Amino acid sequence: MKKRIGSYPRVRIEGDGRTVVSQAGGVLLVETVRKAGLDTAISAALTPWRKARAVHDPGKVLLDAALAVALSGDCLDRTAQNRIWLEIVQIALDLLAWMPMLALTGEARLWEPRRLRLRLFTTAGQLVTTGRRRILRLARHWPWTGHIIAALDRLTQLPDPG
Repeated sequence: MKKRIGSYPRVRIEGDGRTVVSQAGGVLLVETVRKAGLDTAISAALTPWRKARAVHDPGKVLLDAALAVALSGDCLDRTAQNRIWLEIVQIALDLLAWMPMLALTGEARLWEPRRLRLRLFTTAGQLVTTGRRRILRLARHWPWTGHIIAALDRLTQLPDPG
């Protein structure tokens, strides 16, 4: 029997961090994936292609690649060479479209992907693991910390997908 713990660990957010890690704002995209049910849906859709003794879930691998593209915005000019890459880019673009609609309010909802990357996804923070909990501490002085905390609060208030 396998226990499913989810594709990505849950992280609690605090706005009082002192030391930092890069791209802490990527937690917004991961939470959007979880709330939209993309992680389980893609894993279920790719189950027929998973080998019997495979260690890595093909859905998680695909989502990891899509999150990397969404966070960096790289390699969007060479997509015609590979059909799989087109699918990864499409998932990344869907994430960039749905995250603002689900999580952001006001003017931040209208930000273009480049502005989202520069203001939210590249935010520095400190990831602390204590016991079984993970806490992401964001820098107090960063002007967009309030947006990230409010967005994650909105995402946690959404019902989990059926």
